[in-house]
Amino acid sequence: MTSIAQRQELQNKIWKIADNVRGSVDGWDFKQFVLGTLFYRFISENFSNHFNDESTDYASLADSVITPEIKHDAIKTKGYFIYPSQLFANVVKTANTNANLNTNLKAIFDAIENSANGYASEDDIKGLFADFDTTSSRLGNTVANKNTRLAAVLKGVEELNFSSASDRFEDNQIDLFGDAYEFLISNYAANAGKSGGEFFTPQHVSKLIAQLALHKQTSVNKIYDPACGSGSLLLQAKKHFDNHIIEEGFYGQEINHTTYNLARMNMFLHNINYDKFHIVLGNTLLHPELGNEKPFDAIVSNPPYSINWIGSDDPTLINDDRFAPAGVLAPKSKADFAFVLHALSYLSSKGRAAIVCFPGIFYRGGAEQKIRKYLVDNNFVETVISLAPNLFYGTTIAVNILVLSKHKTENKTQFIDASGEDFFKKVTNNNVLEDKHIESIMQLFDRKADVAHVAKTIDNHKIAENDYNLSVSSYVEAKDNREQVDITALNKEIAKTVEKINALRKSIDEIIKEIEA
Repeated sequence: MTSIAQRQELQNKIWKIADNVRGSVDGWDFKQFVLGTLFYRFISENFSNHFNDESTDYASLADSVITPEIKHDAIKTKGYFIYPSQLFANVVKTANTNANLNTNLKAIFDAIENSANGYASEDDIKGLFADFDTTSSRLGNTVANKNTRLAAVLKGVEELNFSSASDRFEDNQIDLFGDAYEFLISNYAANAGKSGGEFFTPQHVSKLIAQLALHKQTSVNKIYDPACGSGSLLLQAKKHFDNHIIEEGFYGQEINHTTYNLARMNMFLHNINYDKFHIVLGNTLLHPELGNEKPFDAIVSNPPYSINWIGSDDPTLINDDRFAPAGVLAPKSKADFAFVLHALSYLSSKGRAAIVCFPGIFYRGGAEQKIRKYLVDNNFVETVISLAPNLFYGTTIAVNILVLSKHKTENKTQFIDASGEDFFKKVTNNNVLEDKHIESIMQLFDRKADVAHVAKTIDNHKIAENDYNLSVSSYVEAKDNREQVDITALNKEIAKTVEKINALRKSIDEIIKEIEA
């Protein structure tokens, strides 16, 4: 089955599940139940495959045959343990008739999480099912109602089979979890905007950002996203580059608890084992948790735009290693440059950071201008790219991508205007970057050559003379799409017209004279 057919199949079946529970579960809550069930099914299959061979079918075994040694070894390898009776495949068989389905599921999820207690994977497993509350009143007012809707979701996810050769998720041609998440986000955009600041970077934009950060790097020690959301940016790096390129794994911090859980699920769902990722919960700007892991050879990020932060109200922050070199803090009402300086501080001397930014930070005055001065004077800005509007869910803003580097050899900065019609395709309500558009942008980024109306490389001293303005439109002249007019020819046409008008007036005057006579 092709990826397009698989994606359509996925969306059709998700809507079928939605029809079965619609009217009782809010769209945003429904997303949590579907993705939680997807995750439960995936880790069940993944765990079974760890034991399965020609003579062993783990799902058919009795729990009693599992010895403490088997359990211990499995947790050390996989990071968690699931008894045969707790597997998705066995639970879904009796889902429609199990009067205790909701409480049984809660017990299973608790057991899976608790199986990691005392092991290296404990922090990676703890709380993964926190947002999949099977006893929630949002599923219904009675146990029977809850069980009916849970069974509908379980049965619906059971039907999500896409490979003719195998039903395993890893055999699919598409990113099943990512596509499900993106599909649900796009269809519940109104609710998404109200759900604690969750933000999702569309896969096509994530692909561009990952390629920018990893451009021409044959290997990186590890990749980091300081505001990782559901992990979509990190996973694009895995999807488009060989595993050996990212040597030590995937790192991220996320402030929203629900999204933090989704990010960890997402790692497992992409076969990234617990020892190859480190996703932490917390406020990146005020309580960075991964400072001991720096520096990173690749950083990707789509931080929240222009959010409030404590800034200068906390006088200790100006002494923070991340912010002190700039000599000024990002404005309290616009934390954008705080994320930029944080990323720069965590970047290695050979790496790149690619960060989605709100356009206003590149031309406003005050503290933001002083931070731009620090970045330009120290030659950290490699490229600023302006993208087309309406690429993201929930906003029509035409964002920029800021590429930072600590290994530039020339004191110049590149500007790329990728906002024109040659760099996106309009699809329904949103614009999309297709592979050909991403390839065009990457070629411009790589060559650093000037292209009329599209790309320009500017000496940093000229940027300084322009008050450290980093807006692409200040350096890349927009193409004049106005109709070209030949003034000489136009004047001739006007002269002919005037001549005709004068002749007409003369004729009219003669007619009037005859009438009056």
